[in-house]
Amino acid sequence: MLVWEIVALLAGLASIAVAAYIYVWVTKQEVGNPEVARYSSLVQVGAATYLRRLFQVLGILAAILTVILLIAFGWRHALAFIVGAACSAAAAWTGMIISTKANARVAWAARTGLAKALSVGFYSGSVMGLAVVGFALIGMTVLYMVFRDPDVVLGFSFGASTLALLAKAGGGIYTKTADIGADLVGKVELHLVEDDPRNPAVVADNVGDNVGDVAGMGADIFDSYVASVVSVMVLGAVLPAFEKNALYVLFPLVLCAAGIIASLLGMLVVGRSRESDDPGRALNMGTIVTAIIFAVLTVIVVLVLDFGTRTAGVLWPVLAGLAAGIVIGFTSDFFTDIDQKAVQNTAASAPTGPALVILEGFSYGLLSIVPSIIGICVAMVVAWLLAVSFDVPGTYGVAIAAVGMLSITGMIMSSDAYGPIVDNAKGCAEFGKEPEEVIAVCDRLDAAGNTAKAITKGFAIGAAALTVLALFSAYTETVGVSSLDIRQPGVIVGMFLGAMMPPLFSALLMISVTKNAGVMVEEIRRQFREIPGLLEGKADPDSARCVDIAAAGALKELIVPAVLALLTPLAVGVILGPTALGGFLAGSIVTGILFALLMANAGGLWDNAKKYIEDGAHGGKGSPAHEAAVIGDTVGDPFKDTAGPSLNTLITVMSLSATVFAPLIVKFALFGL
Repeated sequence: MLVWEIVALLAGLASIAVAAYIYVWVTKQEVGNPEVARYSSLVQVGAATYLRRLFQVLGILAAILTVILLIAFGWRHALAFIVGAACSAAAAWTGMIISTKANARVAWAARTGLAKALSVGFYSGSVMGLAVVGFALIGMTVLYMVFRDPDVVLGFSFGASTLALLAKAGGGIYTKTADIGADLVGKVELHLVEDDPRNPAVVADNVGDNVGDVAGMGADIFDSYVASVVSVMVLGAVLPAFEKNALYVLFPLVLCAAGIIASLLGMLVVGRSRESDDPGRALNMGTIVTAIIFAVLTVIVVLVLDFGTRTAGVLWPVLAGLAAGIVIGFTSDFFTDIDQKAVQNTAASAPTGPALVILEGFSYGLLSIVPSIIGICVAMVVAWLLAVSFDVPGTYGVAIAAVGMLSITGMIMSSDAYGPIVDNAKGCAEFGKEPEEVIAVCDRLDAAGNTAKAITKGFAIGAAALTVLALFSAYTETVGVSSLDIRQPGVIVGMFLGAMMPPLFSALLMISVTKNAGVMVEEIRRQFREIPGLLEGKADPDSARCVDIAAAGALKELIVPAVLALLTPLAVGVILGPTALGGFLAGSIVTGILFALLMANAGGLWDNAKKYIEDGAHGGKGSPAHEAAVIGDTVGDPFKDTAGPSLNTLITVMSLSATVFAPLIVKFALFGL
């Protein structure tokens, strides 16, 4: 088995090495406009400042949790927790650094056309994708090689999830505070174009893209990626059917190695694409190629590892999970792509005012739940049935399907990080007064980036659904709960409490955005009112003040939601018992997935409906239809970038918290309802 552990470790190291090579290549790309470079520098400083402050908050929370784990479980679990948080932070920081350096280089590359700009933007995003899978696989593999205990690796996952919750929630509050403020005053009140350098919140808005959609989403996907692998490792160790066979514990690590190889090859497809007018097609083709290569590698890996009569029982669930991930991702594409009917129909309602824009987008968001949920259910049932048909426990089949879905995370995360990079590139081009044709190229890249982000969110939500089901199985195995009887009061109360958590968490985050955005709007109005010549372009705005408002508000407001996510499962378990906690987790999974899909897809749809009008439809920029679409996008912003993508982190964190502390919950439960 040692040889396969070394293979996994080498794959992780190769991922980091390639990320480092691409990082150097990107930084060598030319930036010929000094104003573009200056704007990029402002974004770099703002993003780095916020992340340092975020990591200080994380450090305090991590220190508290480390002491608790040290007392409760010993130094090994505490060490794994620290390593998990550190690896997740390293991946997030790496992605943020490259994205803030790449934006100006993409803007300058847009002078030569779409193909070159797409290549620079996507390869920049791939640094983040490769860092996520590289740091994750290295961390998990080393801990397993040293301690030979999946429960210790579970601590690594708990550390990653804790950082992900803070990074995603805080980054989401930050970015939407700035975005909403910039849009409401700049676009609606003063009719300024997006990323107009006169707008005081534009720098904060571009900083927010990086701390929310790059660092935050990177930590989020890192969390899901690790949790899916760890859940399989735990099940492989505790399920009686495997009779202590370490092959089933090691299998997900080898799959991740195959996923890295497939992602590297898929990235070449996108980076060398010569699509002249459709960057979205290039991104989608890269994902499809990556999936096909991974499927072939999976067959080879399974045959070489030799599972005997159970070979098909582990192979087919992996492929089912992969297929479901692609279906769920491209379902998001159907509901959010600027060239699809859902976006165009929503844009067509804009001339009547914002009410119908919101109603139409929300309705399509609800519709988008259906195919994704059916895809998740089909994947779960197929994985279960295919597993048990070949003497593999169904819970293991569902868990390994989640790994199959997430194994191509390197490619998926690269496409996601590409989105905010090209969005920032447009801001750089606007600030540097680049020609209209350059800004048009950036606009086209940005539209594809919005769709790519929506696909990633759908993919992440689907993967989180299977991952938390696997973690749920790991929890029930740990506490010895074989079934949940909803006739028991503890179970039904637990289910209601769990179902309550995602809407409560969403409400807290969006109220935070509303509160902070109100402060931001007043600050922007104040600057236009009190700084002579600002609106005429004869004076510079106080961008630093807006950056500070967004940062301070985000760090203050994320504390309560984070503490609730960590402590509520423990409170339910200790007060009502482990069976009630099982009901709690089940309820949170159902409503969490529904809310996450609705918010991510509706928000992405509203955003691209606005961009569709900005491209000239229904009167174009500055028209009444455009104002209505901007309002719809403003509603959708906290949906898609704050609450929606945070929910899969929430349910993962709660499931991990319950699983990690399960032995203590069993021991100290007050009531066994």
